[in-house]
Amino acid sequence: MSALALLSCQMVQAQVKHTFALSRSEFLLDGKPYQIISGELHPARIPKEYWRHRIQMAKAMGCNTIAAYVFWNYLEQEEGTFDFSSENRNVAEFIKIAQQEGLWVLLRPGPYVCGEWEFGGLPPYLLRTPDIKVRCMDPRYMAAVARYVKALSEQVKPLLVTNGGPILMVQVENEYGSYANDKQYLYKLKELWEQNGINVPFYTADGPVDPLLEAGSVPGAAIGLDSGGSEGDFDAAKRQNPDVPSFSSESYPGWLTHWGEKFAHPDTSGILKEVRFLLNTNRSFNLYVIHGGTNFGYTAGANSGGKGYEPDLTTYDYDAPINEQGVPTAKYMALRNLIASYTKKKLPAIPAPIPATVVANFEVKPYASVWENLPAPVASVQPKTFEAYGQDYGFMVYKTKLIGRKYGTLKITDLHDYATVFLNGKYVGKIDRHLGENSINLPKSDVKDPILEIFVEAMGRINFAQELIDRKGITERVTLEGMTLMDWQVYGVPMKDGFVSKLKPGADTSRPGIFFKATFTMNTVADTYLDMSNFKKGIVWVNGHNLGRYWEIGPQKRLYCPAPWLKKGENEIVVFDLLQTNAATIGGTKTLE
Repeated sequence: MSALALLSCQMVQAQVKHTFALSRSEFLLDGKPYQIISGELHPARIPKEYWRHRIQMAKAMGCNTIAAYVFWNYLEQEEGTFDFSSENRNVAEFIKIAQQEGLWVLLRPGPYVCGEWEFGGLPPYLLRTPDIKVRCMDPRYMAAVARYVKALSEQVKPLLVTNGGPILMVQVENEYGSYANDKQYLYKLKELWEQNGINVPFYTADGPVDPLLEAGSVPGAAIGLDSGGSEGDFDAAKRQNPDVPSFSSESYPGWLTHWGEKFAHPDTSGILKEVRFLLNTNRSFNLYVIHGGTNFGYTAGANSGGKGYEPDLTTYDYDAPINEQGVPTAKYMALRNLIASYTKKKLPAIPAPIPATVVANFEVKPYASVWENLPAPVASVQPKTFEAYGQDYGFMVYKTKLIGRKYGTLKITDLHDYATVFLNGKYVGKIDRHLGENSINLPKSDVKDPILEIFVEAMGRINFAQELIDRKGITERVTLEGMTLMDWQVYGVPMKDGFVSKLKPGADTSRPGIFFKATFTMNTVADTYLDMSNFKKGIVWVNGHNLGRYWEIGPQKRLYCPAPWLKKGENEIVVFDLLQTNAATIGGTKTLE
């Protein structure tokens, strides 16, 4: 390269390099006050082929920034092994696309994030340590955190605004004041990021209440308010630290939904009022979420309200401005028009929608039984949790011979989360944690030594508040009429990727726990929703991709299947249903509802 060309290149680089800093009351981009208008997207919940489309959709609504949760447990599924390349895990690529589209980025890396995501983003291998404490200075937890911070920092460091990238700020933990008050933990987290080269401003995010802000804030970090919708909220931030700016780090256009509830559809007037206030007062904000996406596989989390356990849906549509399939809603148009009325620049055109199609009804027939596809058992004096056997997700069979007590009230202390119970191979009934159930009546049997089998499904781990330690399976003991049952055989059935391709066929439909299989034809490949209304409770795989859970209690009866997982011609579908034994039909639709 000639000296002239080198000088020209250096001048271009100098022109595009930016600075971002905190004043006492404002964010400063290149030394000038800057209002962040952010829309939140989670790359793990969006097929990577659609990342750019969703980012363009956010830009067209008026956003200048993308906020992104990073889920630790999605990147380190096995202890010490990080994956930043497969499926939707290339966090750096997502951030680069945002920059290519002219947007800044707020990075929300946790280590804990909540987000209605399994275990709030923490890796479940932590729970294999019986007495571990999380989100504090427990040295075993912190050793894992340090490893994660180092690995993620290597990915995102080149993308910091200080290095010519789009990342303006990095969040320290998430809503920590709603959980605990270990300030040394928060300080150490910030220190770990800094030691690994993260040299942009930091921020925290907490509810706008004095005790939460005191417990969750970090000196020198901007204060995020979840949410900041009034002067009183921002006054609370000033009381906590008058020397840093504050912003609404989570303004909610929609809301989450649990199984057994009605879909959340909050009125648009609320978010319009809040955003209008924020725009009128020139305050920065982040819309949580502008587009939610999907909890594919086993990634959906849970809350601990109701009767103690409220599992989240597979869809993370969230009633967001951009729906699960990427279509702008009436809420999107209302927010776009509102934001446009405050900006001097004309907003970009709304991107063309991703095509969707209807799949004709097809029949799905029994193919295999889980009972004929069990691995070798592990002997246990008493049942243990999934984690104690080194299993994070999926299912487990607990089997024992009844000695002494042989019928009456069977009680599980405690079941996490859903079980079907069998006596001598015959279905007795189910026990459902989300309904507060923990027992069932075992009938008398004419078998001398009755065999009890408890087939347990692990649903999402709790992702918020004090019940985070949510180990799966039978967590303590099983009793029959008060007698503790001993001497168990335990079969782990994690149903990981690739499992369904290795199933041993056998259409024994005499007991629930059946895999169904079929093919369906697509002449044109496009997004679709598979309607599972004719099935009861289970999981769906299409061409080996786990679409997530369905459940007859609703409200979700349709599972999103993105076009990148489909192909022209024949497509294979496998359904595992815990309760159903008869063939049934499935059809495709274009919408979630």
